Amino acid sequence: MGQTQVNKEDDNKKTDEELVHLRREIGLLPAVSFIMGTVVGSGIFIAPKGVLINSGSMGLSLLVWGLCGVLSLFGALCYAELGTTFTKSGCHFTYLLETLGPLPAFLRLWVEFLFIGPAATSLVSLAFGRYVVEPFFAPCAVPTMLIKLVSILGMTFLVAVNCWSVRMASHIQVSLTFIKIVALVLIIIPGVIALVKGKTENFQNGFEFESLTLDRLPLAIYNGLYAYSGCSYITLSVSCLNRNIPLAIILSMVTVTVLYVLVNVAYYTILAPTELLLSDAVAVTFATYALRGLDSAIPILVALSCLATLNGGIFVSPRMLFVGAREGYWPQIFSTIHIRRHTPLPALLLMYPLMVIMLISGDISQLMSLLSFSDWFFIALATLGMLIHRYRFPLHPRPFKVPLVIPVTFTVVSFFIVSHSLYSDPWNTGCSCLLTLSGVPVYYMTVYHFCLPPTWRRIFNYCSKQLQILLEVAQQEVKTC
Repeated sequence: MGQTQVNKEDDNKKTDEELVHLRREIGLLPAVSFIMGTVVGSGIFIAPKGVLINSGSMGLSLLVWGLCGVLSLFGALCYAELGTTFTKSGCHFTYLLETLGPLPAFLRLWVEFLFIGPAATSLVSLAFGRYVVEPFFAPCAVPTMLIKLVSILGMTFLVAVNCWSVRMASHIQVSLTFIKIVALVLIIIPGVIALVKGKTENFQNGFEFESLTLDRLPLAIYNGLYAYSGCSYITLSVSCLNRNIPLAIILSMVTVTVLYVLVNVAYYTILAPTELLLSDAVAVTFATYALRGLDSAIPILVALSCLATLNGGIFVSPRMLFVGAREGYWPQIFSTIHIRRHTPLPALLLMYPLMVIMLISGDISQLMSLLSFSDWFFIALATLGMLIHRYRFPLHPRPFKVPLVIPVTFTVVSFFIVSHSLYSDPWNTGCSCLLTLSGVPVYYMTVYHFCLPPTWRRIFNYCSKQLQILLEVAQQEVKTC
């Protein structure tokens, strides 16, 4: 009895640093860095070609970039309301659970683990690997296996960093985001200087409406929105939620929109439409014309930009699984953290093999098509759930509330993108849809009513216990948001 009392007194004397719990150590500056670092990635360097070819003219493509920025800001503001209304971390999972119920929330965890997280990570990793390797082989073709090897090395390094320390991951993100902004500024400055000096011939027929078709305009918007994707994830791990989320999102998204428009103005000032459409790496082609002497630095800066996006994705994706496991909708091993590092080690390590498999087996276009349907579908569901929750619980406290027109507009556009992807790419979209629906029976057999054989449960519990001992992980001693 006396020994028990002493143990309790020792537990009470533990400091916050000694207690085992997942730290929410991301303040305003790292929050802005994580949003910008996740949003500004490979998209701005590969999407301009898709936006231009589907919009039909330079002037219209600039309007599309501005429109995509507004829509992304709308979506980010919707997630700001969701994040301040439901302050528990978990992002999409938490919002769907609170507004639409457990089945949609579980399906979001299912697709996040099965292919959205691994596909998004592999997509950016491949872009990183290509830009690292390409300068050494130009003008010859780059070996595909070498690109994938470098991609795996970059991804492995960042997984290790996120396993080691939350603060180290956030410091790397801030540094890489700064380098990323430098890369964009290096593109913007020579373009603006050339424009001021009177190089405007590429804008003489900027708006050619006859080349615009309604069936291709959604594809232009889709390409543009891909370059803005990622802003919703910051609600997973931001301290002082009510103040930091709206401010971080507004600051970062307005900055990103201005930078994107200026980057495209610079592209169009230096490159003719045909030159831009023939290029597979627009930033590299731009550098050969406008940054003579610095053209070899652009691939490196673009690769670092992709690395920042990769770090942001690796940082936030396992935390959604962590929260889902903590709430009882995912295996409990995912809710454990390292007893000294205070990082979600099992969630990171158990997702890593899927990332590698998807990277080896896929290419950029396949990965983008695979993840787009489910990603946008659940984004639309989350904002639809917010509208339903507003209607059902009008008196629920909402520290940050956006005007009704914003979530309505964003929800309608998001569902339109999802329906259009079913028409434009039925095979990859169909596969994504089937993989999503495959989680329904899993939910009913494991969460709604556990009906697996007792032997399976004993095997699973034994493996979880051994993995917990091997990784030195434990449940949180403090209940965090």
